[in-house]
Amino acid sequence: MLTKIRIGLSVLFFGLITFYFLDFAGVLPAKFHVLAHLQFVPALMSLSLLILISLLVLTLIFGRIYCSVICPMGIYQDIVNRISKKVSKKKKRFRFSPAKNVLRWAVLTVTVITFVSGFTAIVGLLDPYSAFGRMVTNVFKPVYMTGNNLLESLFSRFNNYTFYQVDASLISISSFVIGLVTCLVIGFLAWKHGRTWCNTVCPVGTLLGFVSRFSLFKIRIDENKCTHCMICGTRCKASCIDSKNQQIDYSRCVDCFNCLDSCKDGALVYSLPSASLKKLTDKNKEEVEPHASKRRFLTIGLTATATSGVMAQMRNRWRANGDKQGNGLREKETPITPPGSVSLTHFQTRCTSCHLCVSKCPSHVLKPAFMEYGLAGMMQPTVYFEKGFCNFDCTVCGDVCPNGAIQPLTIEQKHLTQMGKVVFVKRYCIVHTDGTSCGACSEHCPTQALSMVPYRDGLTIPHVDTDICVGCGGCEYVCPARPFRAVYIEGNAVQQEAHPFVEKEEEGVEVDDFGF
Repeated sequence: MLTKIRIGLSVLFFGLITFYFLDFAGVLPAKFHVLAHLQFVPALMSLSLLILISLLVLTLIFGRIYCSVICPMGIYQDIVNRISKKVSKKKKRFRFSPAKNVLRWAVLTVTVITFVSGFTAIVGLLDPYSAFGRMVTNVFKPVYMTGNNLLESLFSRFNNYTFYQVDASLISISSFVIGLVTCLVIGFLAWKHGRTWCNTVCPVGTLLGFVSRFSLFKIRIDENKCTHCMICGTRCKASCIDSKNQQIDYSRCVDCFNCLDSCKDGALVYSLPSASLKKLTDKNKEEVEPHASKRRFLTIGLTATATSGVMAQMRNRWRANGDKQGNGLREKETPITPPGSVSLTHFQTRCTSCHLCVSKCPSHVLKPAFMEYGLAGMMQPTVYFEKGFCNFDCTVCGDVCPNGAIQPLTIEQKHLTQMGKVVFVKRYCIVHTDGTSCGACSEHCPTQALSMVPYRDGLTIPHVDTDICVGCGGCEYVCPARPFRAVYIEGNAVQQEAHPFVEKEEEGVEVDDFGF
């Protein structure tokens, strides 16, 4: 019964989270983004103490239920493992293997150090929720949208327009490669060895594994009933049941309950401590391990404190290098962060690149960065205007961000949030080069930061007022000049408040014929 309940809940969570990433038509209500807020690392990044405490209390009472029911990456591994059992000609069996504690704690130590230092690239790479989000957004979603387009082609032949064509192209080659490699590596480990990733690499699994050792409800072995048949060990996808010695490594048990159904003698129970059940580990081990674990955490804390300054310097150097990279085509020096991200520093220290905002952006202006932010910000979303512009009334990215990297904005706040400023390069403007009228940039500017002023021969040319520009990119998107656009948005390192009603003597910035 416990196995069926666990499977039912995990399928529900996994289905809703996955479809929320894939749902381009808005079938699921916006409030379903709360599923992302229930994930451990996003709650930690956003300092959602209520959720963090709830997850830790849940683990202290029931064990690693989070890993078996709530975490989508854990459920993905279960799905792959179940498929492998169906495909395999031989009956698949697991076997007990000693915990790789050195590797587990080393990964957690590095993750904690980088997190304390604000260098979130490692955290984002190893966070199971963010890794799953990148897989869905960059690998599964293009396939899903291609399927939608095929259905549209088929149904439209019968005058049924339930489906409509959507852009199914890859968002980013680099993020696609990273997402695909993540999918294949974790999938391969799950196919061969079950929950190896959770119990060897995943820092969340290691942390919750430590907490679960002290949980009230555990799977316990009644040595009086156990016949040493070892069947339970062959069903344990966490490889944590030592049937020979009648011991269970609770730091790796993910509470899948498969072992309960496999035991025909009723020697396995999921219960509170009972005097009728013998201890599963010898007395010395029970006394030593908690102290060893405490020493590990103390070591992690001291190491993180000692090295945080060094990592901060490395992060700043990488960021500085990234800022100098720019986009050669548009001569940008500072990348554009999503509206509500406060500043480049705030955004980079909190974003774990789950790509939920990328997936949900209705204007398709958010794209995973490659080296725009430097090495520290690889895969974090940045704003591009090749396929559209930021809708003046849209606040989706801030609403769905579970990490607090993008703060939620009201529509009124969005209207005054300046994520960048317009720059006009006269030497590229077709009014100057071709002697023809245009004005497309002015027509698409919602704040009239771009206005047309008299030029020559009865023509008008753009004039900018950066004080009232919000950096929505409407002007850059529609500018017909090629190969270099005459107007583009330069990002703000710190997002500012636009002042649409302030008038100054010097209204804006115009780049001269030499681009200076």
